[in-house]
Amino acid sequence: MTQASPLTQLSRLPQPDEAGGANALATVLAHAILSGQWASGETFPRELDLCQHFAASRNRVRNALAALSGCGLIERTAGRGTVVRDIVDWHLLDPQMSEWMAGLESPHPQLVREVFAFRLSAEPFVSELAALAATAQDLARIETAFDGMCESADDPARREEHADYDVAFHDAIYRASHNLVWRQMGLLLRPSIVALIQHSHHQADSLDDSLARHRRVLEAIRLRQPDAAREATERVLARTAADLGVDNGGRQLRQSATLSDGSALAD
Repeated sequence: MTQASPLTQLSRLPQPDEAGGANALATVLAHAILSGQWASGETFPRELDLCQHFAASRNRVRNALAALSGCGLIERTAGRGTVVRDIVDWHLLDPQMSEWMAGLESPHPQLVREVFAFRLSAEPFVSELAALAATAQDLARIETAFDGMCESADDPARREEHADYDVAFHDAIYRASHNLVWRQMGLLLRPSIVALIQHSHHQADSLDDSLARHRRVLEAIRLRQPDAAREATERVLARTAADLGVDNGGRQLRQSATLSDGSALAD
């Protein structure tokens, strides 16, 4: 398939709020890159083209491009122009990147896989820690988020609200680990996890199975069962992988479980 020209791709972008200055322009451009509109190694529009398309000053455009460059999204080279950098060079932990990703509706497919891989490697262990260290306040936060998930699950009009509760559920578990490093990692990657959860919810026809798996995580943490918490989290992620249509990174995630009442938890 022939790749669209940089100018054709540029024509698809929304106009940023002029009052937002370079930051608003950088956000529009960053969202396009983070959504995969420009592939790694592809030529990015020239300053002049950006100025003309957005009716923006040269200074505004340069400042916006500097922000993208600072976060590793583009590389500017004299004589070569500007190209989109490989996703492995993106600074996902940069606070500015987190801000851009918070408003991302359609993340780059590879970005979805990379964020999922992070969750797969981190969250089962974090749940283990939470089962050992969670306080009464931590449990209350996890339960409140889960209750919100249950209340909003059956209403398609409340899918975004449900996703917010889902994020709050996992955020509360990171917090309940009482490990400063994991807590900070959870905060920095929260926008990425938000995008992943929202994307997976849009692919799912029903949330009943997801709720059952999240309930098992809550129960394991509340009962201070670290092994069960790890396994239950892996089941949550197995469901996420299925909804997203991504592999599990080569790990054999548990696809079924038995709830405390003895009933089977479906795949």
